[in-house]
Amino acid sequence: MNLGPRVGRPAPFALVGAYFVAALACWVAATAVLVAAAPELARGGFGAQRALLGVHLVALGFLPLAVTGAVLHVLPTLLRNDASRRRGWAALPFLCAGPVLAVGIAHDLHGALWPAAVAETIGFLLVTWELAALLVRAPRGRMLLASRSGVLLSTLHAAASLALGAALADRAWRPVLGIPHDRAVAIHLNLAVLGWLTLLILVVGRTLGPMLALAPAAAPRQLPLEELVLTIGLWLLVAGLAVDARALEVAGGLFVLLAVVSFARLMARVARQRRLPGLEGPLVHLVTGLFFLGQAAVLGLGMVLGLAATPRRLVAYVVALLVGWAGGVTLGHLGKLLSLSAWTWWPAGPRPKQTALYARPVWLAEAILFAAGLELLVDGALAGSTSPARAGALLLVVSALVAAAGALVTLRRGLPALTAAAAGVVS
Repeated sequence: MNLGPRVGRPAPFALVGAYFVAALACWVAATAVLVAAAPELARGGFGAQRALLGVHLVALGFLPLAVTGAVLHVLPTLLRNDASRRRGWAALPFLCAGPVLAVGIAHDLHGALWPAAVAETIGFLLVTWELAALLVRAPRGRMLLASRSGVLLSTLHAAASLALGAALADRAWRPVLGIPHDRAVAIHLNLAVLGWLTLLILVVGRTLGPMLALAPAAAPRQLPLEELVLTIGLWLLVAGLAVDARALEVAGGLFVLLAVVSFARLMARVARQRRLPGLEGPLVHLVTGLFFLGQAAVLGLGMVLGLAATPRRLVAYVVALLVGWAGGVTLGHLGKLLSLSAWTWWPAGPRPKQTALYARPVWLAEAILFAAGLELLVDGALAGSTSPARAGALLLVVSALVAAAGALVTLRRGLPALTAAAAGVVS
């Protein structure tokens, strides 16, 4: 495959597909656990074993695998240099320790927790090495399609969240660096969801959103202002949580909202100006994800400003932020990026249209089921009602199985790309 001197070479279709298949397995498992955990979530029992397992299957199983697969396909093109397949394949088995780590955390199994944590850390370091290589090799003096500083800051926030998570596991319910346990958990969550995933969505989505929707590209920038504003807000929020300063927490939350609103305005323009014949999963997930992020923001700022921080509201905040926003947006792009990877690595000769590789109706149905299920789960948690919470979780299971079916369709249709890559013959 010759993409020309100005465009980077993405990771092979087999590698991207392996990451996405593993991620989807974790996603299906997480939604199944959330069904069992629905009564605990409705009671605000966030510390219950099943609730912890479901949340960490998303945070430590699905998200690292799905995000890494997406990054290996997208960032080489945006940063204009080639991905390393060796580091990608080396990191995969270590990141697959995420589900074991989730079980260890939920059930306090130190014999499984610490070996899995070491493996997950090794996988993270290998991915960080790959990202650092892409950033260093990115050409100077030429316009890049992703902010180097944004990618770097996102990676640093992921490392900070991982380190704080290890400290929380080691300290159990005791304070971490003098910070009470519940506040340390909040810092850990916001570093992961806002600092790592939301920042990465802003970095990549600025280019990827218009590209996938066939809409006009965003205007060039001199500085990555949204990414910097979000980072400032995140650290104001972290500082406020650490020292229990309401003013810092509010200021941080408002800065984060400012950055996200700016990004949402861009996505609204993309939705209006798209040249696609109809809606697709990525756009639906992005719009509904922003809605869930808004719900989390209302809950979070409300609790900071005096609304009672009840366990049920905290559960709703975490579910909306982690599963609805971070998980949903990532899941929505998985199928599209898988089909793009197959199209990119198609063998020499006639190439099918990318739309022929993407099961659009399947992924659109998945997005609708996901949005309905997640809203029911959030509402059930807020109301303290098990029935809507369980019904929502069941819809999430169905949407996860539909997503798996959509991915299988693309893998089956993309078999020529797999065989061509194995033979070393690509266009």
